[in-house]
Amino acid sequence: MDYRQFPPLFLADAPGLDFLNSVATPVDEEVDWIADGAGLLAWLEQAGMVPPEALAEVRERFVSTEFDAMAAQARELREWFRGFVGARKGRPLAAGDLLELELLNRLLERDERYGALVTGDDGGFEFRERRRWASPESLLMPIAEALARLVCDEDFTYVKACEGPRCTLLFADHTRGHARRWCSMAVCGNRAKVAAHRKRLKELEGG
Repeated sequence: MDYRQFPPLFLADAPGLDFLNSVATPVDEEVDWIADGAGLLAWLEQAGMVPPEALAEVRERFVSTEFDAMAAQARELREWFRGFVGARKGRPLAAGDLLELELLNRLLERDERYGALVTGDDGGFEFRERRRWASPESLLMPIAEALARLVCDEDFTYVKACEGPRCTLLFADHTRGHARRWCSMAVCGNRAKVAAHRKRLKELEGG
């Protein structure tokens, strides 16, 4: 299905999980928002991971086939990390889990970061990190950083999969009491309510 028919889903409350959710089934068929280079660039912009001016620059400097190659690498990274999360969600990470993240560390080693003084919102000066977009591969770096921050900042005890029967979305449950069950109450939560209502009606009619 054409990923452009639906906007990407940012429901996970964690950028790293939003990246894993860049492939999903919002209606009846699977949609992959990074199926090609154009999709990757659009998703990075909508996720706020790459500044618009940086995206404009890389679009001018590189060709579509290079972006398609990066999209393929991004999909491989996504599925590898999905396996890591899927095997560990619902429990705290342990020291031994670091061994499984060597691929991510190797990717992070290639990042080109630097610091810069900028004017802050209050008119004063701030020190901020910037990134050089020296190659198409640099587009993977904010994704790698989001995955690393997920590992460091989130309690995997509360990383969950939506309980919708056909839903593949993951999320970080930051609710009080950690009772969140659905990717979105407006989507899977509502479907579950409708299904439960129909079941009650059927039972009443049968009784």
